[in-house]
Amino acid sequence: MQWPQHSSELIGREPEMGALADSYQLAGESKPQAVIISGEAGLGKTRLVQEFQHGLPHEARVLVGQCVDLGPLATPYAPIVAILRALAADIGVAALMELAGPGGDALALLLPEAGVAGRPGPSPNRVLEAVSTVFEKASVSRPLVVVVEDLHWADDSTLAILRFILRAFNGGRFLLAMTYRSDDVHRGHPLKAFLAEAERGRYVKAVALARLDRGQVRQLMEAATEDAVDFEFVENVFARSDGIPFFVEELLGLGDCAAPGDLPSSLKDLLLARYERLEEPVQYFLRVLAAGGVSVRHSQAELAFDHPQEEFEASARAAQRARLIDVDGECYSFRHALVREAIHADLLPGERTRFHTRYAQALEAAGAIHRDAAEIAFHWDAANDVEKTFASSLAAMAQARANFAYSTAAKMGERALELWDRVIDPSVVAGIPQYRLMARTAAAHSLAGDGERSLAVIRLAAADPSATGTDRARLLAAQARYLGFNAKPGSDALLLEAIELTPPGSDDILRASLLNSLAARYMLEARLQQAVETSTAALSLSSSSGNAAEQSIAANLRGVSRINAGDIAGGRSDLEAAERLAQGDTQALLRFRVNYSDILNLLGLYSESIQVAEAGIVKARERGEERTSGAILSSKAVDPLFARGDWAGAQALLDRNLSLSPPSSFHAYLLRSRIWSTLWGGDVPGAEALFRQWQPLLRALAGVEMQSRLHLATLGAELAWAGGRLDAAWQEACFLLDPEFLPLPGYDLPLLAVAARVLAARRRAGARIDDDAGRLRAVLDRDSFWPTHPAWQALFDAELGGPGLDGGELAAWHRAGTFSAVLPAHLGPYIAWRTGQAEFASGRRSEAAATLSAAVEGAEGLGALLSARLARNFAAQAGLSLDGPKQRHGGDGLTERERQVLALVAGGLSNRQIGEQLFISAKTASVHVSAIMRKLGVSSRIEAAARALSGQPGKK
Repeated sequence: MQWPQHSSELIGREPEMGALADSYQLAGESKPQAVIISGEAGLGKTRLVQEFQHGLPHEARVLVGQCVDLGPLATPYAPIVAILRALAADIGVAALMELAGPGGDALALLLPEAGVAGRPGPSPNRVLEAVSTVFEKASVSRPLVVVVEDLHWADDSTLAILRFILRAFNGGRFLLAMTYRSDDVHRGHPLKAFLAEAERGRYVKAVALARLDRGQVRQLMEAATEDAVDFEFVENVFARSDGIPFFVEELLGLGDCAAPGDLPSSLKDLLLARYERLEEPVQYFLRVLAAGGVSVRHSQAELAFDHPQEEFEASARAAQRARLIDVDGECYSFRHALVREAIHADLLPGERTRFHTRYAQALEAAGAIHRDAAEIAFHWDAANDVEKTFASSLAAMAQARANFAYSTAAKMGERALELWDRVIDPSVVAGIPQYRLMARTAAAHSLAGDGERSLAVIRLAAADPSATGTDRARLLAAQARYLGFNAKPGSDALLLEAIELTPPGSDDILRASLLNSLAARYMLEARLQQAVETSTAALSLSSSSGNAAEQSIAANLRGVSRINAGDIAGGRSDLEAAERLAQGDTQALLRFRVNYSDILNLLGLYSESIQVAEAGIVKARERGEERTSGAILSSKAVDPLFARGDWAGAQALLDRNLSLSPPSSFHAYLLRSRIWSTLWGGDVPGAEALFRQWQPLLRALAGVEMQSRLHLATLGAELAWAGGRLDAAWQEACFLLDPEFLPLPGYDLPLLAVAARVLAARRRAGARIDDDAGRLRAVLDRDSFWPTHPAWQALFDAELGGPGLDGGELAAWHRAGTFSAVLPAHLGPYIAWRTGQAEFASGRRSEAAATLSAAVEGAEGLGALLSARLARNFAAQAGLSLDGPKQRHGGDGLTERERQVLALVAGGLSNRQIGEQLFISAKTASVHVSAIMRKLGVSSRIEAAARALSGQPGKK
């Protein structure tokens, strides 16, 4: 007897269905969710998702995309394109493009049928933003469930989009469900890194399917046969299927399998058993279909099938009746990929060549919209046609580069390079010499994030003796660029050689670009005079050639270098010119805004710095790049927000931008801010753990950037100081006295203050400090032109005040306090703590208690809990009470601190000046003023001041 092998019931998957239902419910509350479903082949991942879909309410829109099994050279974006096309079929192409907004041109790269023209050029970032934006907006009107099947076959570009969605999705009723074969994801598989990151996500749930137990196998058998089954039958099927539902159903589909001898002897035999029972014409049809993949379009299968047409249709129906394939719209799909793989593995060599050749030809004949260069290359490779594989790999590489699928482009380039020596006249076929193909492949590797491979390939290209003159210069410039990207030394020498190979008049556009690259290296290395000279040469050359983008970059680099070298007015003039010249060039504008925001922060102009970054974010939003290039700009607002006293805003930006995984250098800068804010937030062990984790990345960047080296020294010294390891702290801070140190005032001055703090602490601990204080002061004096120098000098003097250079001079701390509004906000409470210590040492107990109380309040208002804890600990050791009565009599409800603030308001002080007096931030002062006005029932500071001066603040 033969039973229907497919059960109408889903057995043993109740917890997994419950997990999917819970995620859908949360998504319906505008809390975007993702579920990653894993399991061995045959456990029913697709069946689980299908049953879940069937149970969804009518309002839910479900879109499904299938990853394609083309080996390591999968078609870029295949499941994403299928999902977008399904959405376009549902709502119309015009409505889809409207959802994409400014990213419509980027979306048209994936959907050529959209035919968008006349828009600004797309970019890789805009492709990510466009897809994410479409899903986000489509999920506002009704719930959207996006299913991506078989992630183990996904290409890197598809994974990049999914990764971005998981990081950047802001809202909407959205559920992303993904499936993959766990037994196919071995160590080193590209999906491993994606899964490791994704499964840590806040809204991501991992669902792992297990094999069925003996009881569940019995349930499945009885559901499929609609009859009771005996013990021996269950035991035989359970033993042969290992509890894998697909195998259970396949065994049932073979007929009476009660006796062990009736069962297939191997997995392959099991998978092919029903196929081999079919007539030969149907088997032939399935062999042709298997060469096309898991899912094959009717038009392609028909062209690949070389038997009579009537045989095609009859065989398709027979295969469908045998439940080996399903017909889904215009496609024939194998019911299970394992069956397709078994049939394909059983092809004879001649069949393999013939079938894949016909598929390649069918795809080449397809219209432009459906022509897939990667799939064509796959079929020519499977057909063992070297010449056609080489040519089609080059075409696929070009198509992938145009679509920003850089990982696929790199792999196609590598395959073409492997075939180079086996092809007749490869340079004629390629249209370029081998070293240029290497250069393009290296560039694709770099853009795909594979830094080591990009360097290996570009070194091979640069070693080619046939590359001479400006061609060699370009190769050397690329090698220098990749060294910089990977935080490795050696760029300068390569760029100098490249410039020598490009004399004036040979290629002025290239020479200007090379000069700018060298100037950028000099700027990062703090070789400021050389940076100014080199960028000036680049500016002159690019001006004569009319290259506005290179002019902007040159003016930008020279401006930053001049400011750091002491010419602040001249540098700001250069930066203003850089902005004008960058108009119309997205990358030049991004570079300007990043550098200008950074330098304004270093100059102590925190609000201006934030404004520049925010203006850039607005422009990025208009271009549809808010969560990509906009994230780079918003990352530059993190430090000035901390410095201005908006710790909550800074922490929110920090969390957001770290989740978006910006480029490596910006990632390192954000990690440094995370470690620093964790330290000053009071979690010293947590900060030390983060530092240990990320120290290799931070030290690698410090090896090629002086600003990163100085930042790292400051962070390392403060961590060691907070942990009580004073000698280790000094080892970090004394980099200022190292022969390799080169000055960058905006970075030197904070490190000098920390170095003075550490030196004084070592002095108090009994260590000899010799002439270290004098040597540090010499560095401090060299930075005297910097606008914030007086404030940092006051703090430096306070740290090393007193005859013993131990920081005990009260007057010095009072003077440092007058600069609290100029210095980063976290130093206000720190200075108050140190002032309180000095007041206590001078016998002024009540003043010390008040100052330490102000330190605690200011620190807690910011979130800088390290200073609060230090102040509380000192007060406890000194026997000082910081918890006096909070309210005074009079019926007005004002606290003691609010009365202090009110008195200063009556004196005409601004919030900033009040903050300086009370060692709190201007923002905290503003909060107090608002509370005072609310409690007094007045609408202005003038009215509040009048109440205070009348001596009756509580009078209504």
